[in-house]
Amino acid sequence: MDTLKDKTVLVTGAGSGLGAAISRKLVHAQARVVLADIDAGKVAHIASTIDPSGLSTMALNFDVGQQSSIADALAAVRERWGGLDVLINNAGTDHTASIDEIESQEWTRVVQTNLFGPFLLSKAALPMLRESDMGRGGHIVNVASTAALRAWPNASAYHASKWGLRGLSEAMHVELRASGIRVSTLFAGGMRTPFLLERFPDLNPDVLQDPDNVASTVLFLLGMPRGTVIAEVMVLPDQETSWP
Repeated sequence: MDTLKDKTVLVTGAGSGLGAAISRKLVHAQARVVLADIDAGKVAHIASTIDPSGLSTMALNFDVGQQSSIADALAAVRERWGGLDVLINNAGTDHTASIDEIESQEWTRVVQTNLFGPFLLSKAALPMLRESDMGRGGHIVNVASTAALRAWPNASAYHASKWGLRGLSEAMHVELRASGIRVSTLFAGGMRTPFLLERFPDLNPDVLQDPDNVASTVLFLLGMPRGTVIAEVMVLPDQETSWP
């Protein structure tokens, strides 16, 4: 993918799962990748694994829900590589509990990460994305979920955050087109990642999809020629049982 060669891409939630898979494919596409995660050890390990030389990656440890942390992180990106071309809002969290049982601080934490974080980071990154030379401007990919399209019990905070992220993403798609910034929403079905497998040990991994396949879809979105944007795409395992 020559369109990504020497472009700077920031991936949140890059310490494991889909974020790590996206980062790996971006390095193979010769992009410069900023791997961001709240877990410093995990993200440093992934960065060193996919780019032992350290020439094409930088690992950043910050909380996407904290505005001051975001400002410092983007300043570090600009200092090293001069700007930002692509932002992939992938970081996510959940707390499985009924509405009766979930504490307000846990509900807030989920929404802070999954919805407020993408808003804060996108807003802060806009000046650099407007400066990008990827055609007319940069690209934002918001990683949502089938949880933005349907609901199941004991996930009210997760559903609220992902439905909200879909609305935010659509609003940015409309507002930012005048700046040449493309915005895409990715609805991902179940993946074989720690996010699911560590919390739900009874899940059959055979009916989940490889995160590498979803990561390939992200690169497809970024590779679309100018003049076209894929505003929404849904990627499901072919044995998906929760949709439709």
